[in-house]
Parts: sequence; C-alpha cells; structure tokens
Amino acid sequence: MSEYSPVPSPDATTVFPYHDLTPPATADVYEARRVVDDHLPRTPLVRNESLSAEFDADVYLKREDTLPTGAFKVRGGVTLASRLDDEFRESGLIAASTGNHGQSVAYAGRAFDVPVTIVVPEAANAAKVAAMERLGADVQFRGADFDEAREHAEDLAAQAGYRYVHSANEPSLVAGVGTAGLEIVETLPDLDYLFCPVGGGSSAAGYCLTVGALTDATVIGAQSEAAPAMRRAWADDTLEPHDRMETFAEGVATRVPFALTTTVLRERLDEFRLVSEAALRRGVRDLFVNEGLPIEGACATSLAAMRQRADELAGSTIVFPISGRNIEPEKLTDILDGAP
Repeated sequence: MSEYSPVPSPDATTVFPYHDLTPPATADVYEARRVVDDHLPRTPLVRNESLSAEFDADVYLKREDTLPTGAFKVRGGVTLASRLDDEFRESGLIAASTGNHGQSVAYAGRAFDVPVTIVVPEAANAAKVAAMERLGADVQFRGADFDEAREHAEDLAAQAGYRYVHSANEPSLVAGVGTAGLEIVETLPDLDYLFCPVGGGSSAAGYCLTVGALTDATVIGAQSEAAPAMRRAWADDTLEPHDRMETFAEGVATRVPFALTTTVLRERLDEFRLVSEAALRRGVRDLFVNEGLPIEGACATSLAAMRQRADELAGSTIVFPISGRNIEPEKLTDILDGAP
C-alpha cells in the first residue's frame, strides 16, 4: 500500500500523494457551485438592525448557520466527496476535527455513500460528536487537542488506506466553501468590507477568491490572540507551528498553519487582526442576547475585529458570516454569566 505513504510536506502536517497543494482559482469556485447547489440550500444574507445602529453602517449577516450542519464547512465537504477517486470508496474518508469539519465530512460521506471516520480530541464538543454519529461517522477519541487528534488521523490514513481529508490543504474544500462568497457578490456586489474568522483559513481563502477578487471590498481576517499561528504565518511568511494555543474557541484552535490556505491569504487577504478572548466572549454574549444566535466563539472573531475598527466603518456596507451554531450549552451559560 505504498500509494498511501506520506510525501514531503511544506507545513507541519502530513500530506499524501493525492493532496494537491495548488491553490484554487476563482473559476474553481464557480465549478464547485454546481455540486453545492445540488446538495445544499443557498443561505440568507440579512441586514442586521442592531449592529447597523452600533456601527452607523449597513451590516449584513451571511447566515451559514442555516446550513444542515450549522457551519460553512459542509460546502467544501460535498465538493470534495463528489470528486472522490474510486479507489477510496470502500475504505472511505478520514478526518480530524473539533467538530464542524468532522460534521462536514460525515454529511458528505452520507450524501455520497462513502464510509467516514472522524478523530476528535478527548474533550470534544459532545453535541458535535453526537451530530457526527447521527450522520453515520465512526468517531474516535484521541489526544488533548486538535493537533494530537490530527496526528492520529494521519497515522490511520497511512496504515489503513483511508482518504485523508485535510482541514485546509484541499483545493476542493477551499473552492467549495468559497461558494458562499459568490452568493454574497451576487446579492450585494457593492459591499465595502467583509470580516471573516481564520482558523485553518479555508473560509477566509474562499472569500478572498470571490468577494476579494470580484469586488472592491476589503477582506479582513480575524483570529484569537490566544491562538495566533495563522496570523504569524501570514505576517512573517512562515509555516512553523506556534507554541501558543489557549483559546476557548475550538473553531480557531490550532497551533499549525496550513500551506495551501496560507498561500492564498498571503497573496490576497487585505488585513489580518488578532482579537482578545474577552472580545470573543463579548461577541458571543451580544449575538445571543441581542439576536438570539447561539454562535461559537470562532464566529465572534469577525465582530471583535469590527469593533477594533469601529471609527472607520461609519457609512459603509459590511458583511460577516454567522457560522457555527453548535456551542456547548455549558460554555454559553458561562459566557452569559460572565465567567472567564
């Protein structure tokens, strides 16, 4: 089974011969939309009254939380699974995840009748684990955090011949999630700013290839200062792992920058901001209390970055994605109660 042996990787993750690290182009996003439109609904783009008043601007929410898994990643999952080589249809897909990527792969596996194994950290979000299992995935627990789970998934892929679905070094994933950007451009072509969370960078890369490429809008990424690996990769042109990963927001909790998405972001992302954990908690609380949206911490990075630039946004048209409706009830309760 030498065909499943890892090959040299530009970053600190494992890649296999079937991984193409060539970044997708905008044309690839349009191609991916043929699949996405067949399997997923178009998500609403809704003007938000309270945030528009706060920023003296027109603020629109791209409601990716209305997708079947509650998060944008499923766009990429169905795109990748639709192109799966026949040699992997029996062994199936494997991925590591803190939750939303795993749900995406599980959903796609069910849609295309392919078995799925997901490796999650020992303390993974129980609701997300249950959702993956309902979608038919075999969920395995390994390690204290995402990166330890990822390393185990990579080992299993090499040993058993699964098709390893990398969190970001997958052109099909990036092209698939970029279809959200096409929907924004078609609905609101005159936007001025798009703010986007950055964890592994697939969503931000997708918006760079669409909103950034097709409009005059400024695309701004945001990441927790307690897990700044991708921000450092973007700023310093390095793919070295970062020694800090302390954020409560599992959607942006990684120590390792990814080669493909870093390439796209370094070429196309206009600005990349770090935000505090306190600002993330405030964003989660405000979106729940004011809008009734139980969003995960990663989603709040966009709002936190907007608040850093509040003085500059008056009179503009702004979009940020709402993605990740799977916050743990206990975590949400602690945030609402003001616990650190």
